[in-house]
Amino acid sequence: MRIYVIINADEVDSIDFDLILERNENFLSYSRDGSKALVKFVGDTPSFLEGKTQYTHSEILTVMATDEWSSDPNPPGE
Repeated sequence: MRIYVIINADEVDSIDFDLILERNENFLSYSRDGSKALVKFVGDTPSFLEGKTQYTHSEILTVMATDEWSSDPNPPGE
């Protein structure tokens, strides 16, 4: 089962990409303001993610649907 964790963007440099599903920082999803990033892993929790809130797929879908993460489908001027 995939586990999802939100980290602060300034923590991206501490990621061991061999332990998560994304290959590098270009594959991470970021919040709209760029302050947070989403990482996914399977199995044991990597040490750099220990103590952080973990989400299931359905839980992270709810988070990603918030204004903090989703883009406005009707941006101003469109």
